[in-house]
Amino acid sequence: MSIENVNVVREAYAAFGRGDMPTVLGLLEPEVEWIESDLPEIPTHGTFRGPQAVLTGVFATVPEYWTEFALTPEQFLDAGDHVVVMGRLRATAKATGRNMDAPFAHVFELRRGKVARMVNYHDTARWIRTLGR
Repeated sequence: MSIENVNVVREAYAAFGRGDMPTVLGLLEPEVEWIESDLPEIPTHGTFRGPQAVLTGVFATVPEYWTEFALTPEQFLDAGDHVVVMGRLRATAKATGRNMDAPFAHVFELRRGKVARMVNYHDTARWIRTLGR
């Protein structure tokens, strides 16, 4: 079932890239656990439970803090019920006008063909510098 899991995650990135939030949210388990940085200087800090919390606490903050924001997945690593995605984030901060080109690693855990958990690993120092915090 792991190739199916990779395809679910690929579709989530594609839908996010085209701004199709209903599709992204539909790929999340009702009790999804979405873990971002714990640093309060990062706008999306914290752990979010449920698709609505992910929408309001993570995705909806993008236009508030960024004039441009693009995730480019470069590698999808199939690990059965887990999919690791490595890629680049290119963004421009609204408050500072600074550009960011930073690596990321996202670790997804899937159950029943949906994302049950996601952990975001990124360069928090670069985020803080770009945001001017």
